[in-house]
Amino acid sequence: MNAYNAVVSFFQDGGMFMYPIVIVFAIGLAIALERWVVLSMSAVRNQQVWKKVTPLLKSGDYNQAVIVTRQSKTSVGKILSYGFDRLRSSRRRDDIERAMEESLMEEVPRLEQRTHYLATFANVATLLGLLGTIIGLIKAFTAVAAANPAEKADLLSASISVAMNTTAFGLMVAIPLLLIHTVLQSKTSRIVDSLEMAAVKFLNNVSERTAQKEGA
Repeated sequence: MNAYNAVVSFFQDGGMFMYPIVIVFAIGLAIALERWVVLSMSAVRNQQVWKKVTPLLKSGDYNQAVIVTRQSKTSVGKILSYGFDRLRSSRRRDDIERAMEESLMEEVPRLEQRTHYLATFANVATLLGLLGTIIGLIKAFTAVAAANPAEKADLLSASISVAMNTTAFGLMVAIPLLLIHTVLQSKTSRIVDSLEMAAVKFLNNVSERTAQKEGA
């Protein structure tokens, strides 16, 4: 109960700037949660599709692989579908690679969307905290100027302590948001790397099959 009262007192002493910082934190947390779920599901589903397609590519059963990728709405399914579509008109590796790169360029922004807002919100929370402190200090010095000289030192130290609450709270919000932003960026990078890996393996498989047909 004492801890709860201390938190409530800390928040109330911070003044009006504590509220926008809470709103920034709530929005940031909602985005972080949504991105975490989307990226986690994307990674799992991409892996599931790739596990289905890999044996089909190795066995040369491209028709079945096309069916699997077209039925899938995952990033890896879309990228491989681009590759199979281009494979119908051209067997040149460069042509297929360009088609898959085009699809990858469409998928990456979808994976990265909204994540960058977390870094922005972290900066906004810090700046709101500093602004709240500056406004609090201005009010404190104004109040101290009109106070009894014997009470000025105590009044000033108390006012500065309260003004610092917003900076502290801004940093409490900014630090976790920055950490979450880094984690999500890392998660996104791993997914993009896995997509690039799938594209390269697909291209290598097509090149090997083409070379075998030309050599036969």
